[in-house]
Amino acid sequence: MSALPMTSSSGDFPTDRHGWAELLPERQASLPLRGAHRVAWAVIGAGVTGLACARRLADLHPDREIMLLDARLVGQGASGRNSGFAVAVSHFGGGFEADRLESYRRVNRINQAGLDLLRAQVAESAIDCQWCEEGFLHTAADRLAIRECSHFLRYLEAMEIAHTPLDAQALSARLGTALYQAGVHVHQGALLQPAALVRGLADNLPANVRLHERSPVLRIEKGAPLTLKLPNGDVQTDKLVLAVNHEAAKLGFLRRYLIGSTLSGSFTRALNDEEVASLGCLKEWGLLSLHHGGATVRLTADRRMSLRNAAEYHGGALLSDKLLARRQSIHRAAFEKRFPNLAHVPFEYAWSGVEGISRNSTNFFGRQGDNIFLAGGYNGSGVSRGTAFGTALADYAGGAHSPLIDDCLASAPGAWIPPRPFLDIGAFFTVRSRFRGVGLDR
Repeated sequence: MSALPMTSSSGDFPTDRHGWAELLPERQASLPLRGAHRVAWAVIGAGVTGLACARRLADLHPDREIMLLDARLVGQGASGRNSGFAVAVSHFGGGFEADRLESYRRVNRINQAGLDLLRAQVAESAIDCQWCEEGFLHTAADRLAIRECSHFLRYLEAMEIAHTPLDAQALSARLGTALYQAGVHVHQGALLQPAALVRGLADNLPANVRLHERSPVLRIEKGAPLTLKLPNGDVQTDKLVLAVNHEAAKLGFLRRYLIGSTLSGSFTRALNDEEVASLGCLKEWGLLSLHHGGATVRLTADRRMSLRNAAEYHGGALLSDKLLARRQSIHRAAFEKRFPNLAHVPFEYAWSGVEGISRNSTNFFGRQGDNIFLAGGYNGSGVSRGTAFGTALADYAGGAHSPLIDDCLASAPGAWIPPRPFLDIGAFFTVRSRFRGVGLDR
């Protein structure tokens, strides 16, 4: 029996208590896996992709047990550390290219499929995750982002996507900041509390899904069945799904195709009535910068301001508390630049998270070996897209065909990333390039 490369230890999956989960009450976690187990299906990773895949597998195979394993607690991975945007419409930087029309449509079909699935699951299980399906704002403050706004509007018009252009006055009236000079409200898309979403999905899985948290898979031994080696047990499975995004490399997959970019942000304390009133006419909103290195900002349903504007290559790891405190000074400057009237409002929490990015911004979907399947690499759009990919992968692994599977399979091949030390150098400059010309949008 052959084995793929082994991780050094369970310490290869570090975490901290920071993030959106800090804003939630304590949750009863599932027990770590112990002992020997035999199942038909195993899914590694209990983020949005793995949860969607396990749910779909359970529906397709109601008489089979589905094993769902996560190295951390649910909500501690990237699915609980993003900014809480479930996109339906992707922003493709640069001028609109008519010959890419079908590619634009394909990606947006995947986004919409994921959004539809999430909406249904949130409603069916009554998940309290601050779901708000009012779309969100794409904004521009500096020269490059303002030019990008023109490109984005042309794209929206050509694609016949519902939207409302906004000038500086309209943005100020909605948001309570004079920073932004141009923008657009895209009507599709949902805002949510990401840790509450994945916790809710995990706590409402079908009865034939068995979830084990704090259960890192350290080695995969090939064979029939496949054998997963964990610190305190093992799992034999006929078919395996990998839903671990950039951490697939730790298990021997996509080692030269995905890297982890570490992002960080901060939350304020809850605002009072007077402070909320100073922010304009919208009582909840989310904005994405039209410069890909610009800040992502939200006013949440529980009246907190959230701002994320730092991304770096940190070896795919979270930031230490010391580094996070340093980054918070960057968050603070960006916050007060936008909202000088709220300069007195302190930050209460800070967090970091890791997104999986590919060199050519593609996604990964399909077979990775005998009875091994993988989905990942969402380049910052994983909430809706990961849900669609996870659902489609369950069907694909079972031999089904569908338009959604065809759309997922049509992702462009990943561009090869050179090994270390060139990887570190290239990744550093790749991530840093996001901020070129960001100016006031940072």
